[in-house]
Amino acid sequence: MQNAKLKNYLHLHVLVFIAGFTAILGQLITIDAIPLVWYRMLFALVFMALYVVFSKAKIRISFRSILKLSFAGIIIALHWITFFASIKASNVSIALAMFSTGAFFASLIEPLIYKRKVIWYEIIFGIIVIIGVYIITQSELEYLLGIVLGIISAFLSSFFAVLNGKFLEQHTATVISFYEFISGVAFISLYLLFSNSGFNTDFFMLHVYDIVYLLILASVCTAYAFIASVYVMRYINPYTVVLTYNLEPVYGIILAIIIFPEKENMSFNFYIGATIVISVVMLNGILKNSKKLKRNPA
Repeated sequence: MQNAKLKNYLHLHVLVFIAGFTAILGQLITIDAIPLVWYRMLFALVFMALYVVFSKAKIRISFRSILKLSFAGIIIALHWITFFASIKASNVSIALAMFSTGAFFASLIEPLIYKRKVIWYEIIFGIIVIIGVYIITQSELEYLLGIVLGIISAFLSSFFAVLNGKFLEQHTATVISFYEFISGVAFISLYLLFSNSGFNTDFFMLHVYDIVYLLILASVCTAYAFIASVYVMRYINPYTVVLTYNLEPVYGIILAIIIFPEKENMSFNFYIGATIVISVVMLNGILKNSKKLKRNPA
């Protein structure tokens, strides 16, 4: 029993490591953010469809539900586009540090969606996060575009997560992801069809390394990570899962420093600001989930 528990804890950390590695792949893949996300969602959709077929999952839902999930699929597509665009415009460290501000945005979005009061410490945490971002911005002005894109990405990610929380009350995670991936691919495809730099010969002329990285991104970092995270949450309490996933930017930044030492050489003030933001995110996770455990000790 103890070995099984340890195995699931290790599995959870592997999943968080994979989440951090997603940003590394975004740096390694040479194509722009929009085609990158199109390929990622298309390949992931194929892997997800195979999972649905072999697991015989029931995915038939109402048209109204499909429309709602389609809207969320567009949001996650825009989140990934701005996230990878942030990496392209700056680097992995900037993108992940800004991604950590998502917890602040979630504290503003959740009360609107779930119609609850704003928690007092969320306001304080939000102010501290803004201070951390300000410190990063002042010390890394050359990466201002990447910072702005990273913040937009964090907002979209939080909006998506809150929406999915509502959807999970009615649908399985498999159904949600399947329709979201379809709408995401369709949305980007429509954009590319009507844009000057859309589907052309160059779009489909991928370097062999880009194809390999995209397949890893779609299979391991998207389809597998999704299925495995659902499995792990059956055996590990939400407090541990949420708190551990807050280590994603830490793992990602450490990996980036090791793999791209020259590009990820940041100022001392950046690490002060990033530490402030990430620490607040982790503290917020501790407080929120400890309260949930007190209400539901089982």
